Parts: sequence; structure tokens; C-alpha cells
Amino acid sequence: MAKVQDSYYFDTFSACAEDACRAAHLLEAMMQNFQPANIRQELDEIHKIEHSADEKKHELQSVLVKAFITPIEREDIATLSGNIDDVIDKIEDVLQRIYCNNIQSIRPDALEMAQKVIQCCEEVKLLVKELADFKHSKTLHDHVVRINDLEEQGDRLFLASMRKLHKNCTDPIEVIAWREVYHYLESCMDACEHVADTVERVVMNNT
Repeated sequence: MAKVQDSYYFDTFSACAEDACRAAHLLEAMMQNFQPANIRQELDEIHKIEHSADEKKHELQSVLVKAFITPIEREDIATLSGNIDDVIDKIEDVLQRIYCNNIQSIRPDALEMAQKVIQCCEEVKLLVKELADFKHSKTLHDHVVRINDLEEQGDRLFLASMRKLHKNCTDPIEVIAWREVYHYLESCMDACEHVADTVERVVMNNT
């Protein structure tokens, strides 16, 4: 029974990481085929993914409260669950900001950042999958390093995009609107790095 219970936590982490990937791909597709009139409906679509992940997180917390023995420290389980959920929340925030700021067309550098978010999320999915076998995994550390590298690439994209925005855009309202969108896109990648940092800490705390 203990083995089944152990598997539950890791399976839930993986399912939530899969939700993050779904949300990232959906965001990028919406930006790639951008139709301002459809944003309200698209917000509902991405919110369904976010809500599904929330339900998984709350169920995990309920199981955790009642559990007598856990495969890793309770605090680590709660923290990692929250970190993965934050990734999905940040992705939803990007589309909300595009909607609230009444964006009418997508800047190419924003699309490039969205594609980098996908890469980060896909790597998080692989990382979380390896966590179940963290004591023997030969690739877990490589995924952590890869996520850190992708986040650094995202930072460089963010700086270049902000520089270009302030250099070339003369409409102050557009500058303000896109500054927020860029910040939210960067936050998605930061959230992925937080997952990687937490996984590293989990491995240290439980070996």
C-alpha cells in the first residue's frame, strides 16, 4: 500500500507538469494565430487547464494531510506542488494581461519568448518524471541544468525585447502594455526555474 501511495505523489507531480505543458502550447498557439476577438473564449480554455491542475493540487494536499508516511518530506511535497501550480498560473496570467491591455497584434519577440516558455515547461515535465527515481536517476541533474540554461536564454530575450520596445515604440500606452506582457512571460520561465531549484533541494533533503 505504501508503494501505491508513494507513486500517487510523483504521478500527481507529473500530471500537473503535463498540464503546464498543455497551457504553454495553448498560449503559444493562440499568440501564433492571434485573433483579438477570440481572446475571451481562449481565456476560458486556458482556465480549464489551470482549474484542472488546481484540483489535482488540492487533492494531493488532502492526501498529504492524512498520510502517515511520505516518500519525501511533507514540506517538500507541498512546496513542489505549489511551484508546479505557479507555472500554470503564470502562463494563464500572460493571456489575461494580453486581454486586459487590449493587445491587437503580437510582437515577434513575444512569440519567441512564448516558444522559450514551452521549452522550459517540456524540460520541467522530464525533470519531474525523473524525480520518482531520484536516488538512481542519471539524467535528473541534466534537466535541472537545462532549465537553468533556458531561463538564462529567456532573460536575454527579455532584455533584448524590452530594449527594442523602448527604442522603437513611440506610443506610451503600447509600451506600458507590452512591458507587462514581457514581464509575465519572463515570470513563466522564472517559475520553471523555481521548480528545478526545488527539485534540487528535495534531492538534497531526502538522500
